[in-house]
Amino acid sequence: MAEIFFPLDRAELEFTASGGSTVRRSVLPSGVRILSEQMPGAQSVSISFSVPVGSRDETGGHFGSTHFLEHLLFKGTKKRTALEIAIAFDSVGGSSNAATGKEYTSYYARVQDKALPLAIDVIADMLTSSLIDPTEFENERTVILEELAMNDDDPEDVAHEAFSAALHGDHPLGRPIGGTIQTITDVTRDAVWEHYKSNYRPQDLVIAAAGGVNHDELVSLVSEALTEAGWDLASKNLPRERRELGGVPIAQARELEVINRPLAQTNILIGCQGFVAEDDHRYDMAVLNTVLGGGMSSRLFQEIREKRGLAYSVYSFNQAYSDGAIFGLYAGCSPAKATEVAGLMVSELEKLANDGISNDELELARGNVSGSLALKFESSMARMNRLFSTEIFNGKFYDLDETLLRYSQVNASNVQKVAAELVGRKRALVAVGDVKESAFARFV
Repeated sequence: MAEIFFPLDRAELEFTASGGSTVRRSVLPSGVRILSEQMPGAQSVSISFSVPVGSRDETGGHFGSTHFLEHLLFKGTKKRTALEIAIAFDSVGGSSNAATGKEYTSYYARVQDKALPLAIDVIADMLTSSLIDPTEFENERTVILEELAMNDDDPEDVAHEAFSAALHGDHPLGRPIGGTIQTITDVTRDAVWEHYKSNYRPQDLVIAAAGGVNHDELVSLVSEALTEAGWDLASKNLPRERRELGGVPIAQARELEVINRPLAQTNILIGCQGFVAEDDHRYDMAVLNTVLGGGMSSRLFQEIREKRGLAYSVYSFNQAYSDGAIFGLYAGCSPAKATEVAGLMVSELEKLANDGISNDELELARGNVSGSLALKFESSMARMNRLFSTEIFNGKFYDLDETLLRYSQVNASNVQKVAAELVGRKRALVAVGDVKESAFARFV
């Protein structure tokens, strides 16, 4: 199949995806979007209630509100206490959680198919009717501060946050998803409540389910739960506009940052602004990443870990957003070996740019990507995430067969061009550990 586009103003859509699954999409008059993928033979369902609002969308006075809400919506409603929310999922052997990203927030669960009505009722209740009790608000502030402190104890997390800030500068993508100690300390309940009212409306809501799910039943259950909660589903609203896709100029904040800590290992990140989510070269980028640092056979792993024993963990990545992206090379190594490891990481990227990849590497990468995707989409959770990501971001649905076709069209020449473009971009380096800036000055 070719790509399927989800028009915002089209009420109903249905098609068959690879593997015989049925994908359906309904847009209610209120703007609520409901998507499902019925997987033949599945006896469980993954379901999410998501809004296209992340940490980048926070404004002055509301910084930290997105992450705060993720916590608070589990803390009780008019119908259920926090304990009763937990018991509801435990009683059917299900699981529930939430995730805050830079461009979305999602509340999700995985349950047996017959427990889907319960999951919908509980998540809809949480999303529409949470009390955001002042006492619970202050308790959760302490919990989030402890979470941030825990992250600050992980030098790899610290390096990634600093790397994002270095590459994105003052752009909202440079802010940490969870907020900072200062923003979480300063934000008020009123500010979080304002953030909720502005972004948790019918036209913002995207509901996605995959597995043993009947779409008509899903629509009925969702409509009933939201109406019971007091949401007006009769008033007409257009769904929230999708983000504009495509790279925008982002001013890099700094080239080199060393965060000194008395650690036995130095965490190094080297990279540049990468390829955004809808870039024409995103499939080439994925193959490049696989060859360079995507697994045990990758060049970085072989050169740095296997041949020289300089690091335990080493990898590359491209974190893409709608209008920005980060490409990075990571390694954790002894402070005494940090300069050598940084040089090897840069050298391997430059070799790709100058000499390209072999046909054997290209075929290996294609096989790696194809196998990984096939295994990934055995999961109802992965298919659920694909549905809501499609709806929130570009509206273009690619099933497994279409995605694999696009990877099969990647050639070595284009991979080399992508590597050359990355090498030519302004570079940043962040290191966390017992090292000095002078050890890395020549790499930026």
